[in-house]
Amino acid sequence: MGCCESSFLAETHPEKDHTNLSYPPQSHPSPSALLEPSTGVPSFSEFSFSDLKAATNNFSSDNIVSESGEKAPNLVYKGRLQNRRWIAVKKFTKMAWPDPKQFAEEAWGVGKLRHKRLANLIGYCCDGDERLLVAEYMPNDTLAKHLFHWENQTIEWAMRLRVAFCIAEALDYCSSQGRPLYHDLNAYRVLFDEDGDPRLSCFGLMKNSRDGKSYSTNLAYTPPEYLRNGRVTPESVIYSFGTVLLDLLSGKHIPPSHALDMIRGKNIILLMDSHLEGHFSTDEATVVVDLASRCLQYEPRERPSTKVLVGTLASLQMKPDVPSYVMLGISKHEETPPTPQRPLSPMGEACSRMDLTAIHQILVMTHYKDDEGTNELSFQEWTQQMRDMLESRKRGDFAFRDKDFKTAVDCYSQFIDVGTMVSPTVFARRSLCYLLCDQPDVALRDAMQAQCVYPEWPTAFYMQSVALAKLDMHNDAADMLNEATALEEKKQKGGKAT
Repeated sequence: MGCCESSFLAETHPEKDHTNLSYPPQSHPSPSALLEPSTGVPSFSEFSFSDLKAATNNFSSDNIVSESGEKAPNLVYKGRLQNRRWIAVKKFTKMAWPDPKQFAEEAWGVGKLRHKRLANLIGYCCDGDERLLVAEYMPNDTLAKHLFHWENQTIEWAMRLRVAFCIAEALDYCSSQGRPLYHDLNAYRVLFDEDGDPRLSCFGLMKNSRDGKSYSTNLAYTPPEYLRNGRVTPESVIYSFGTVLLDLLSGKHIPPSHALDMIRGKNIILLMDSHLEGHFSTDEATVVVDLASRCLQYEPRERPSTKVLVGTLASLQMKPDVPSYVMLGISKHEETPPTPQRPLSPMGEACSRMDLTAIHQILVMTHYKDDEGTNELSFQEWTQQMRDMLESRKRGDFAFRDKDFKTAVDCYSQFIDVGTMVSPTVFARRSLCYLLCDQPDVALRDAMQAQCVYPEWPTAFYMQSVALAKLDMHNDAADMLNEATALEEKKQKGGKAT
């Protein structure tokens, strides 16, 4: 067996595939591969549409995490990048931002922000009419879910105070960085991370369209000045923060006018969430009610600043040593993908054992039958260059069959570099060659490229599972094995994989 060079794969040209998606130049680190040392958050970068299409399983409806599902004006999808990082992808309606430069400038402005109280923006995509934002993914639902639609327990008082304080900190940070405007702040914009800590969604820092003329769909919660002139101001954000305080106090979405009537009537106890069953400090509740009342003043100039919000709520913080996930009554979010419950195929068995020899035999036997339909060439495209490219693939196939993996990599790379045709099988075969030469990092990338070409190809997922296992990412490897098994079962039942 030959051995491969230990360096990362010399990069290829952008390639065409049957969906006409373009790949980003791979001589640079992939988006979100580099973490900022001070925050541990990925550097802000531009994504290709094919990156995000692959990450979200072709924007599958199963991946929609918008609170109103497919009816949301701008859908948010859960996705997973090539480097296994989970992301949230906001997909705007077509032409919400006709000018790509304007969209990019707005995104870069928000992308400069980095704070532990934000679900930070890590990238964007401008591709044709497509406009998308990419943010850190928060796995533990929204404040609205925990406050209004809880199943096991309501949020305890100390945690409600923590949420208010953390969001105030986020708003104060944004204001200090010259980004004081937040569009439609509400309980759906407050998210909980893997530790159960509250974060403010970065999506609200960016307008929903170039003119920004969209706020709450419910006029009862909209700042009065917005109804007058259609403009969001820093004071409008404070008003919206006041409505979030009302949510935290009452456990319900109460129109501000009704809440203010209760406050003026000194009916604070009636305002409080009955599910707290009296387990709160009346003195603390009075402070929060007073703060909410000030935030909801009709005249914008009479509302407090973000610094006043932080200072007022900081004095109410209790249980600083108790983790948020404990107070929320949830388990700390650990990724433990289920192992497949269905029987594994021979390929699945080989991958679960990391039996590279068995995988090699299966790929040799399968040959190129899964490549059907990925390339349709006209007679004019059968140039000498094409013939040379196919000859390099043929030499690679002979070397692959004979287990000369160094030569196979060289020949397959020649085929890929031309870029006229794409072949998921070539990527899968080169991936295995790298695994056999102890280079799981580039093997994983090749397997991901195979998935980009053929998004629901079980073999692409199987090869990813082996590469991830070799990289000691065993939970991720199990996740990929499970996905591959499900796709293979779907294919066997006649579900057309595309």
